Amino acid sequence: MSTVIMSSTLRGCEGVKINVEVNISTGLPNFTIVGLASTTVKESKERVRAAIINSGFIFPLGRIVVNLAPADIKKVGSLIDLPIAIGILLESGQIKSDNIEKYIFLGELSLDGTLRKVKGVLPVVINGVNNDINSFIIPQQNCKEGTLVDNADIYPFYTLKQVCEFLINQDMKPAETFGKVINIRKNEVVDYGDVFGQEQAKRALEICAAGNHNLILYGPPGCGKSMLAKRIPTILSDLSEKEYIDVTRIYSSSGLLNSDNPVIYSRPFRSPHHTTTLSRLIGGGSELIPGEVTLAHDGVLFLDELPEFGRERLDALREPLENKNITISRVKGSITYPADFILLAAMNLCPCGKYMNGSESDMCTCTERQRHNYINRISKAVLDRIDMFIFVPNIKFDELKKDNNITSAQMKKKVEGALYMQKSRYKNKNINSNSEMTHKQIINDILKDSSLADFTDTIYSKYNLSTRGIDKILRVARTIADLDQCENVEKKHVIEAVNYRRFIDGEVI
Repeated sequence: MSTVIMSSTLRGCEGVKINVEVNISTGLPNFTIVGLASTTVKESKERVRAAIINSGFIFPLGRIVVNLAPADIKKVGSLIDLPIAIGILLESGQIKSDNIEKYIFLGELSLDGTLRKVKGVLPVVINGVNNDINSFIIPQQNCKEGTLVDNADIYPFYTLKQVCEFLINQDMKPAETFGKVINIRKNEVVDYGDVFGQEQAKRALEICAAGNHNLILYGPPGCGKSMLAKRIPTILSDLSEKEYIDVTRIYSSSGLLNSDNPVIYSRPFRSPHHTTTLSRLIGGGSELIPGEVTLAHDGVLFLDELPEFGRERLDALREPLENKNITISRVKGSITYPADFILLAAMNLCPCGKYMNGSESDMCTCTERQRHNYINRISKAVLDRIDMFIFVPNIKFDELKKDNNITSAQMKKKVEGALYMQKSRYKNKNINSNSEMTHKQIINDILKDSSLADFTDTIYSKYNLSTRGIDKILRVARTIADLDQCENVEKKHVIEAVNYRRFIDGEVI
């Protein structure tokens, strides 16, 4: 009769419960792992053998078969080392436990029997609790991460031998819950108060943060586009409890958590280099790992030098920008990851970077064809999914001497006021921000005033806009009204929103 130990594996950002079945029979010494195991799991044989011997136990002779059930689920990672070792020790009669079925075991074993940190503990614990399994035996380094989940009893250990002693004696209480931090940002390194001038760009970023709108900053090199973009985390709203659990779950499954402070309390800000591969950007690879679009979930994805990413990689962003998730399909399977982020991008308007958006005083040496080909690296389909465009010029020297800049704290206060209005408005509508408004909601909530509807019709015809284009203008107008603490959208809000749809040479798109 075989011994069954509960464990788990990862499928994307989700934990999946599995059973580790161990059977030892007479025959020539052999150690086999079956059940669609990855290379990492198969290599656990040598780690488990050495860890058992170096922990003072005897590695049994005979035919050892470990089955990872169900067999049709791919098993990845090193977190199955510990349950395999415990199963072998139980099956060989070296330890005994009467309630082994109540625990889920996770952990990687070093050769001396030490338990090492593994990735994915948080999604595994969440999955276990959702399936009425509340007790988890994990490495000590994953303790704080595991205790984030309510109703979970976490038993952390340093070594295999400690786990065995606990199973025999049952002499340990669960770990205490890791304290949740309330004040998230105490010491910001950057601040919009450090940015002189560029008031129009700051206003656009304020709107972007208040309504979750996608934004492109364009202008000559050195004008401050990247500096402006990298300060947007200082004005974003704080993550709710549900949001920081979701974000931490993603980073846990990616192995990116810090053991000392394993909770992501601030909204992610991801800034991949333009040489980033397609699979790194959207996810994929041999293990179907999450990409930058998923790591930016509930935060910001900043793409500097946007055209340099190339058309293929930028077009791959169309699905997550539209659906707020990304589905990766490969031979080994298909996984859907969350990808609800603000796309913030910065770019020049020509290869040399000196084109000044139609100004006659510029020093650009690029031909019209070169500029056209450069901008065409960004497809119309991607540009259609951008809510706002803002030209960032070089500022005059006199503005560099002024010291009356609006600070991040002042901007964040306005953003939070706008978000409070949205939270009240969409409380029962299954959306969270103005950028998620459907066309029907736009008609019912914004264009209920006939004079505003007529004015919008004039703009729609004058600029020959698409349906998606006019919807984006009205969503941005709704956010501008919220920032102004106006209950209804007015013509001035729509006019300002139209100006944020002006891209190359002032053309409204």
